[in-house]
Amino acid sequence: MNEDYILKVCGDALYLILLLSAPMLISALVVGLVISVLQATTQVQEQTISFVPKIVATFLAVLVCGSWIAGMLAKFTIGLLNGIPNLVGH
Repeated sequence: MNEDYILKVCGDALYLILLLSAPMLISALVVGLVISVLQATTQVQEQTISFVPKIVATFLAVLVCGSWIAGMLAKFTIGLLNGIPNLVGH
């Protein structure tokens, strides 16, 4: 029982990490793609141009999704703390 529970918690934690990081990663990806297309069309090949817009997009994604992220983390933590009795062998 203990091993199954621990594996389930680890799987759920990895899934939650992927889910909660998705808004920031997707926003940085989209902004990077747009900047790359603009650089290709204007033939400006400066690597540092896309850095600041990606940081701003990531920050805005955190601001927009912050309460959702906090709520999901709180829900996971409460479930984890409620599952502590499952770790004790019966």
